[in-house]
Amino acid sequence: MKNHYFKNNIYISIYSNQGEVLIKIKIPYGQEYVDLDVTVPHEIIVPKNVKVGNESEIIKQALEEPIGMDSFAIFARKSNKLLILVNDATRPTPTSKVLKELYPLLKGHPDVKFLIATGAHRGPTEEELRYIFAEFLDEFRSKIHVHDARMDEDMTYLGESSNGTEMHLNKLVTETKNILVIGSVEPHYFAGYTGGRKSFLPGVAAYRTIEMNHMHALSDMAAPLALQGNPVAEDMEDAMKVLKDLHVFSIQTVLTADHGLYAMIAGDLKLSFELAVKKANEVFCPSCNRRGNIVLTVAPYPMDIDLYQSQKALENGKLALEHGGIIILVSKCRDGIGDDTFLKLLCCAQTSEDVMQKISEGYKLGYHKAAKMVQIGMHAQMWAVSDLDTDTLKKARLKPHTDLQETFDKAIAATRAAGKEPYVVILPQGSLTVPLVK
Repeated sequence: MKNHYFKNNIYISIYSNQGEVLIKIKIPYGQEYVDLDVTVPHEIIVPKNVKVGNESEIIKQALEEPIGMDSFAIFARKSNKLLILVNDATRPTPTSKVLKELYPLLKGHPDVKFLIATGAHRGPTEEELRYIFAEFLDEFRSKIHVHDARMDEDMTYLGESSNGTEMHLNKLVTETKNILVIGSVEPHYFAGYTGGRKSFLPGVAAYRTIEMNHMHALSDMAAPLALQGNPVAEDMEDAMKVLKDLHVFSIQTVLTADHGLYAMIAGDLKLSFELAVKKANEVFCPSCNRRGNIVLTVAPYPMDIDLYQSQKALENGKLALEHGGIIILVSKCRDGIGDDTFLKLLCCAQTSEDVMQKISEGYKLGYHKAAKMVQIGMHAQMWAVSDLDTDTLKKARLKPHTDLQETFDKAIAATRAAGKEPYVVILPQGSLTVPLVK
């Protein structure tokens, strides 16, 4: 007997032969899928299956009925200059879909520019520019600027947060003053959530500013879904006070697991973000019956761009992992490592204590990645299925593997050898899924 079904864009087949049940799951890897056969007790935890309306209508209604502000049409007419902040290609933000609705207002605007809010990431490739802007790239290309956090001459100082974070932002922001933000909101492993204020910090902030803010990620309170009491989120919120002289129109989107548009809230930056957070919780916070002694967590496209970004899937996966278990990261890591500061720290430290001691001697941006990884490694085995070379994965404290099924079967065998019955939690969209263990 054979049965098939989809669970939030994950194709699952169930085979039954004389009482033996085999589950075949298609696991995302890059822009393709790899089959995984599962015969042991398990849970598949994916973002919730929410009802999606007409995308165009959702966008139009949000733009015409913004929260705490006039419509975007009025905002645009009153703006002699307009700067549009958009996410880079590490986020699945539906920027081009929003631009399609805004196009009648933008094509005739006397002075409109785009700034890609890369934070400390590298600039986008041609392919990634096409991913962001789609059919509008050629028309707007001359108006598109890419933020480079390391170019100090492009920054201007605006003040500091109560925690002492010095706010150096891209001077295009202050020169233009009228800002449209297009973002997406989903859980973030130490900032609580993406979106909203993150378009400014770290989006268009100087490297030093990002470093000062991200240093707070070392706190145990810096966690997914946490805003109050989270020093990273609170520092971002406090730092936004320096933007009081700017006029900001915010568009915050919430997507489904397969990148469909679930909700869009426009208007005031803070209010739109807060409402988008509630919508994001409806999608990305599924329940999990119990912790697994094996957790397989996937960084799906485009979050699989490099190891630096893929680490977020580990952070979410650890929430469903038993002490002493095995966590398997699945990520193509298309561009390699990414910012390698965290890897250099892991290489020069022999023990977890050495890593934390080095961080206490002086924080550098990326050290929080190393800290988070050694914290997992202190109570679990970390394995990886990736295109990254063996030496690189070993330096990152990850046991290297290449074949998904073979790796999975080895984890089951190792668990049984340790005297435990395997129970597996599978997160096919681990970068986006925050499992809430009952």
